[in-house]
Amino acid sequence: MAEMTEATNMETSPVENNNELALITPETQPKRRKKKSMVWEYFTIETVSAGCRRACCNRCKQSFAYSTGSKVAGTSHLKRHIAKGTCPALLRDQYNNQLTPYSPKTGGGEPRKRRYRSPSSPFIPFDQDRCRHEIARMIIMHEYPLHMVEHPGFIAFVQNLQPRFDKVSFNTVQGDCVATYLREKQSLMKLIEGIPGRVCLTLDMWTSNQTLGYVFITGHFIDFEWKLQRRVLNVIMEPYPDSDSALSHAVAACLSDWSLEGKLFSLIFNHPTSEAGLENLRPLLCTKNPLILNGQLLLGNCIARTLSSMAKDVLGAGHEIVKKIRDSVKYVKTSESHDEKFVQVKNQLQVPSEKSLILDNQNQWNTTYQMLAAASELKEVFNCLDTSDPDYKLAPSMEDWKVAETLCSFLKPLFDAASILMTTTNPTAITFFHEAWKIHADLGRSIANDDPFISNIAKSMLEKIDKYWKDCSLILAIAVVMDPRFKMKLVEFSFTKIFGEDAPTYIKIVDDGIHELFLEYVALPLPLTPTYTEEGNVGNNGKTNESQQGNLLSDQGLTDFDVYIMETSSQQMKSELDQYLEESLLPRVQEFDVLGWWKLNKMKYPTLSKMARDILSIPVSAAAPDSVFDIIIKQLDEYRSSLRPETVEALICAKDWLHHGSEESNALVKMEF
Repeated sequence: MAEMTEATNMETSPVENNNELALITPETQPKRRKKKSMVWEYFTIETVSAGCRRACCNRCKQSFAYSTGSKVAGTSHLKRHIAKGTCPALLRDQYNNQLTPYSPKTGGGEPRKRRYRSPSSPFIPFDQDRCRHEIARMIIMHEYPLHMVEHPGFIAFVQNLQPRFDKVSFNTVQGDCVATYLREKQSLMKLIEGIPGRVCLTLDMWTSNQTLGYVFITGHFIDFEWKLQRRVLNVIMEPYPDSDSALSHAVAACLSDWSLEGKLFSLIFNHPTSEAGLENLRPLLCTKNPLILNGQLLLGNCIARTLSSMAKDVLGAGHEIVKKIRDSVKYVKTSESHDEKFVQVKNQLQVPSEKSLILDNQNQWNTTYQMLAAASELKEVFNCLDTSDPDYKLAPSMEDWKVAETLCSFLKPLFDAASILMTTTNPTAITFFHEAWKIHADLGRSIANDDPFISNIAKSMLEKIDKYWKDCSLILAIAVVMDPRFKMKLVEFSFTKIFGEDAPTYIKIVDDGIHELFLEYVALPLPLTPTYTEEGNVGNNGKTNESQQGNLLSDQGLTDFDVYIMETSSQQMKSELDQYLEESLLPRVQEFDVLGWWKLNKMKYPTLSKMARDILSIPVSAAAPDSVFDIIIKQLDEYRSSLRPETVEALICAKDWLHHGSEESNALVKMEF
């Protein structure tokens, strides 16, 4: 305070004297109450006439009312001029980034002057609660350990950044993270409560070093705007993950937690389950007939795991060649001098490949495929590298490169198919009908190859894709039927190619199943029922017209009329599906938005569009986008395994929800521009 008073006294201050503006020196300045507001760092009081004083901005010279007679205007409007960015001079300073860093004086010399806040930084009061909230968000979004708030380095950093911040404990930040989770959960519950359709769940079982299981339950649904949504709903710890009741217990807990009883349309999981486990899951589905479409609304065959298993077979068949190429890539990439020589040889040979060498992660098969593909294109460089680098003695033979190219030819279709799962913007069931059919057909031709190495790999892969196709083709087929570019025509064509003489049997199962499913939707309340109800309520309020209407609209008459509407409408709705199937196919365009088409045609097909909404929300993979290429079962890390199950669930779910929240915010910003 003494320093501030000294700094103030060193400056000349404008005061009023006999209604004139006078400059008072420090020796003659009268004792008066010091102005405490920050605005007087930027304004000077000027007397413009008798009894009228105005505040003049020292930067832009604009003047503002201050006092007239005994009335004082206050300083709020002056603060707004400075803090809200309306002063053009301050705006120019901010734009030009004219900031003067503060350098404290040491030792003797003239006394330190008062430091003023930078004009470009408006005054922001310190808020302890907001800081705690942001720390919780940071820990959730970046998966930092909760104990970091007690680490000496973090404490020192925060104390230097803001000395007024009170240190928080592990228990405090754990509570803040759970509070963030609960707030986000309330918002998501409102969204899910209002969705017009049903929900599909995927179950991904993780393990831990304590042999505990963690079931990641993800909900898939289509919202009011006909956009496909995906949210992690629960992470439930199961102490006995291999028991028959593990998955059913987790699903039942999820349905109860989110009030989804009677709204579960399909289940997809990737954990081996016994027949007893399947029977425990079937009653949780909302369809009247849980065995509809041969029970394929309950899928235990995740496409991501099927593709990873096939890729593992391919890499296993050529594991010796893969190791040789990995060692060569490792030789180049782990030494800067080796890498320079490799690039030098490549330039000399003028190899046109633009791919860069990468060292693979052996837990994700896509990186091994990319390593093999890049190395195969650069095989000439490897073959000649010893001329420039005599220490290199790991070059694979031409026969080895031929095997590597064969492996890549098998892996590429799997890689292309799995890459589709990395996006969640479009329904994948339709796409994977094409992908599974194409892979199945290609492998069928490869089995007849004269090379036993190729035919043996193809045989092993075909067994797995054939099992997937038989287990899941019907559920994929009904999704294709809901695409107006294909309908039943593509199902008939592809089934004939794959099943041969048995094709009519499988085609009939699809046709019967989709009609049976449609009848369930017909039995639901009419799409226009709420409108009829609202109009009826309005009519009941208009009692003044009852005498004019007579007995025509009596209660009994309206009841009979309602029955008539139900009967005639039901007959019309039963033909919606047949009418849709009989109409000609739409032209096949690459960027076709099938959900957008149903959104535009929901008035034409009020019941069928409801069914399409649910069918097109069925996912084909239980793996998260970042786990699509994994060839090992996911394991919860040691730190998170040590936390309470409720805390683990809060951290994982809240991260997913905050991620989607930031995406929506970015979308809104894009729409504004």
